[in-house]
Amino acid sequence: MQTNTPVSTPARQALSHLRQLDGIRFIAVALVLFDHWTMERIELPVGALGALGVTIFFVLSGFLITRILLSSKDKLSNQPNGGLSKYLKTFYIRRTIRIFPVYYLTLIILALLNEPPVRQKFAWLALYGTNIYIAFYHTWMGTVDHLWSLAVEEQVYLFLPLLLFFVPRRYVPLTALLMIIGSVGLRYVLYRAHMPWFIGYVSTPTCLDSFGLGAIMAYGWLYQRDRFMRTFRSSIWVWLSLAGFIAVGVLNNWISIDSPRGYHNIMSDVWERLAASLFGFFLIGRAVIGYGGLMQWVLENPVSQYLGRISYGLYLYHNFVFNVYHTKPTHFTVRSWSWLTNSMPFLSSSYFFQFSYFLLLTILVASVSWYLIEKPINALKDKFSY
Repeated sequence: MQTNTPVSTPARQALSHLRQLDGIRFIAVALVLFDHWTMERIELPVGALGALGVTIFFVLSGFLITRILLSSKDKLSNQPNGGLSKYLKTFYIRRTIRIFPVYYLTLIILALLNEPPVRQKFAWLALYGTNIYIAFYHTWMGTVDHLWSLAVEEQVYLFLPLLLFFVPRRYVPLTALLMIIGSVGLRYVLYRAHMPWFIGYVSTPTCLDSFGLGAIMAYGWLYQRDRFMRTFRSSIWVWLSLAGFIAVGVLNNWISIDSPRGYHNIMSDVWERLAASLFGFFLIGRAVIGYGGLMQWVLENPVSQYLGRISYGLYLYHNFVFNVYHTKPTHFTVRSWSWLTNSMPFLSSSYFFQFSYFLLLTILVASVSWYLIEKPINALKDKFSY
């Protein structure tokens, strides 16, 4: 069983690598890919698995970023002005190194290849305004739809560091709780106002319950370790929160039968993300302590660890490899698949083969990206330690 022994200072804790969290990244991106590539083929009586995967990423991001920021704040507290300048500089440089290069390179390549939504909406994409565009114009953006979640992450990075720096430590849990309540409340207001469902889905303020739960987890790990261990030591809360998420999905499907809004009723538009966030909260918290048995193998085996490590690339590229709604028959991946099925007809006997083909292509692209771009550039982060 994995153990994470407390170390001497919060700064050191923030830098410690929690191995099983790479496995959690694998689970999250697997849920997204499965949902995006099997929609309209497989119907499950639960909430959207892709949305669950994204929500797990949000909770995980809230935990990791809050842990880093609070630790950095503690370390720099004896410097002039509390070390605000170095606190922000280090955080933003490291985030820029990790996220920007491969993101902007992807946009530039797709623009040169005349990918329509990239060429037409390049400024929105470059400024991480994808979710704002979707919410303001009440429309999706084709093959770049999935970039809305990366926009949410970047927008959270704009205010969360300052918020955590100026809020006294003892008020961090209360602040996170207000984020949770405010986010759920705003989704309810949008629902009652009959606004299009995707406004509440992609807008940053309506995603903050996920980040708030992650922040509470980080606070507990840093400053209330005994309580953290008591809360997450047992896996029962993981199972109960999973049952809660499934119950919301089942209830949503039941309500949709007679609801004038169909599938997008109060359960999916207001409560599903909170249920998914709570599941992510307990799933991640248990992984921080360390699962044993079968779950330990799932999270720590070499395949899960590797795919979790390259999960950013998997998520970034998968919609360009294949998208069930937007990929045209003339797209390279579709034409190459047609050539394979013509050569080996048995491949068309099951969608499993086509799914596996798209998965292998995505892993290949993400692996090339990792070894040629991301990993070498990420090494620069060592020059800007917390």
